[in-house]
Amino acid sequence: MRRPSAAALLLFAAAGCAPRANPLEGAPVPAARVPAGQLPPGRTQSTMRWEYEEPGLSARGEAVARVAPPDSARLDLFLGGGFGGGAAVLVGDELRLPGSADGMRRFVPPPPLLWAALGRLAVPASPDTTVRVDGDFLRADIGRDPVWRATFAGEQLVRLERIEDGRIAAWVARETEQRVRYRDERSGRTLTLTVERRENALEFDPRIWRP
Repeated sequence: MRRPSAAALLLFAAAGCAPRANPLEGAPVPAARVPAGQLPPGRTQSTMRWEYEEPGLSARGEAVARVAPPDSARLDLFLGGGFGGGAAVLVGDELRLPGSADGMRRFVPPPPLLWAALGRLAVPASPDTTVRVDGDFLRADIGRDPVWRATFAGEQLVRLERIEDGRIAAWVARETEQRVRYRDERSGRTLTLTVERRENALEFDPRIWRP
């Protein structure tokens, strides 16, 4: 067995070193000020492009997201060139991987962060909540190790971070209406979703929510 090269060790160390979380800044406000962070009414279907990267691996293709408020969503990823794909289904706080899609676990965020990618705040309720307003942004630290740091612009959830031992372990950022990015700082995994088309849907086949 060969020893890993110095470059490989540096890459591994960089991938596993999560950045420290800064203290919340701004003026304190009551926890009751935290927006509900719920999905807007009406079913939607979005067609997207996706890109995935981790040390030593990259992939891309097309995706379809189907969202049925208040708490059901399905994300299908298709590899470019027609080489396969997989699906992830969210019902409440349960993540389902239909068929033999266990490999999808490395591509998609855990439920709270996947919900955040769709614009919904779905983290465990906690009395340990600190809220501050900084300019146009409201930030809330919810819970204690892990801490879920939610950032709102107005009523819209724009970022969610999972903070462990004072470090940002993973995050989702809704950079624009069309672009969402997920990053796991410890493993170096990144998933970027870019919406190309979003349309209303009257109904979805109930079978799409089944594992």
